[in-house]
Amino acid sequence: MIEFINVTKVYPHMKTPSLDGINLRVERGEFVFLVGPSGAGKSTLMKLIYREELPTTGQILVDGKDVARLPRRAVPYLRRSIGIIFQDFKLLPDRTVFENVAFALECTDVPRREVNRRVPAALELVGLRHKSRALAAELSGGEQQRVAVARAIVRNPVLVIADEPTGNLDPENTWAIMNLLNQINQMGATVVVATHAAEIVDTMKKRVIALERGRVVRDENRGTYGYES
Repeated sequence: MIEFINVTKVYPHMKTPSLDGINLRVERGEFVFLVGPSGAGKSTLMKLIYREELPTTGQILVDGKDVARLPRRAVPYLRRSIGIIFQDFKLLPDRTVFENVAFALECTDVPRREVNRRVPAALELVGLRHKSRALAAELSGGEQQRVAVARAIVRNPVLVIADEPTGNLDPENTWAIMNLLNQINQMGATVVVATHAAEIVDTMKKRVIALERGRVVRDENRGTYGYES
């Protein structure tokens, strides 16, 4: 599903690599936590997957495609198969919940009838169908993140990546989001989550990949967070 082969990423303004010789493979249907100290390279690794960034050297395969070599016109098609969840939600505050989720489909010219079928189903999954007409700005933080999850999954992606999806949430909402991601994984999607939530990682017992100073220092099944929270 995802493979990094000798991947290094060096930003022009940095003296040391953000990622340094990364080799890893995530199989289809896996649930993986990406952990490590701030600045370890977790967000950079995520951005390389959906081609927000390009590697300095090395090869990145996503669902069999070499993402670094994709022509620019093919990048949107890559991202259609990936659901992306951000820590800061990135919702359109002056649009309704329905409109925010529908936007992910409308920008790829999905027919209106299909939009009207898929958006309520996604909102039902995250428990917010009753809020479909509310403005995003009127929602609590936990509700906004659930809308972001619905937006990420409404295209039925084969891969969901979440960069600190619970960083701005209280413990109750944190568990609600993680339970949703676990459910999405059980429905068949590969899920990769970068997080500092030690309790979540320790409790869920998924595969854990730890980064430090841009390198993989630990990769274990049914792993633990391994750092002081």
